Amino acid sequence: MKPYQLAGIGNAIVDVIATVDDLFLDHMGIRKGIMQLVERERAEVLYGAMRERAEASGGSVANTLAGVGALGLKAAFVGRVNDDALGRFYAADTQSAGTDFVNPPVAGGEAPTSRSMIFVTPDGERSMNTYLGISAELGSEDVDEAVMAASEFVFLEGYLFDKDKGKQAFLKAARACRGAGGKAGIALSDPFCVDRHRADFRELVAREMDYVIGNEQEWVSLYQANDLDDALAQAVRDCDLVVCTRSGDPVWIFENGNRVEIPVTRTVPVDATGAGDQFAAGFLYGLATGRDMATAGRMGALAASEVISHIGARPQSDLRQAFRNKGLIA
Repeated sequence: MKPYQLAGIGNAIVDVIATVDDLFLDHMGIRKGIMQLVERERAEVLYGAMRERAEASGGSVANTLAGVGALGLKAAFVGRVNDDALGRFYAADTQSAGTDFVNPPVAGGEAPTSRSMIFVTPDGERSMNTYLGISAELGSEDVDEAVMAASEFVFLEGYLFDKDKGKQAFLKAARACRGAGGKAGIALSDPFCVDRHRADFRELVAREMDYVIGNEQEWVSLYQANDLDDALAQAVRDCDLVVCTRSGDPVWIFENGNRVEIPVTRTVPVDATGAGDQFAAGFLYGLATGRDMATAGRMGALAASEVISHIGARPQSDLRQAFRNKGLIA
C-alpha cells in the first residue's frame, strides 16, 4: 500500500464566518445570498468589519480531503498559503484534521492567504465574498512529484485551471501519479471555468485523466452539447470513468461506457455548499477501498446527503457509521 490513498491539489481558502443583520449587508454593499469574487482592498475592508468571526479551513478539494480523512484514509493536500496568521491557521488546521499539508506557508511579500468572508443573516442566507489571494498562484513548483507518486489517487480542482501555471501543476501531478501506477482525476468545478478553457479541459480529460466528476451543466458546457445525453456520449469516448451528479436526480456513473445509476434521496438542503465536495469524498473513498461503482456511488450520495443537512461544507456526523447502517461497509 502506498503512503497516501489520496492526494489533492486545490485552492487553500480560509472561511471567515460572522453573523450579521440585513442592515449590515446594506451598509457594506454586500449582495445577499450569492458568492462573488473581490479584490484585495475590498477583502481587507470586509475582513476588518467582521466581529466575533469564526474561521474554518475551506476550498473544494480540501473539503473532499477532509471528508476522506474523516472516513479513515491517509490524504495529502497541495495548496498555497502565505506565512501570515490565516495561512498558519490553515496549515495547522488541515494537519490537525488528519490531512498532511505538504507545502509550508510561503514567506515574503506575495499576496495574502486566500479567504472567503461569509456573512450569515438570521434567515440562514450565506453571502460570500471570496478573495483568491496567493492560492491562485499555485504552480508546478508547488507540486512534489514524490508525493504524487506516493498516492494511489490524485484529485484536482478545476477552479485552479484558470491560469497557465495551474495547468502545468496539474500535468506534473497527474503524470507523476500515473507514472507510478496511480490514477488521476479532476472535478470540473464550474461551467464558467469550463467555458473559458474548453479546449484545454478536453485535452486534459482525454489524455491525462483516469476519472472525471462533473454536474449536468459542466458536462454540457465541456462538450458544447445539445443536451446531457449528447455530452456524456462524447465524454465516455474520452475517459474510462465519467461521473455526472444531477442535483436531486440519480447520479450517473459510466465505467468503460457502461452506465450505473445511483438513486438519491430528495431532501430540502439546509446548506448545499459542500454537496459536490462530499459526494467526491464518499465516491473516492469507495474507489480507494476497492468497492464497485454502485457501492462507491452510494457512498458518495450518502456523504452528500449528510453535508447538506447542516451549515458547513464538511461532515459533522460519523459517515463510517452511516455507511454501516446502509450495509456499505462491515
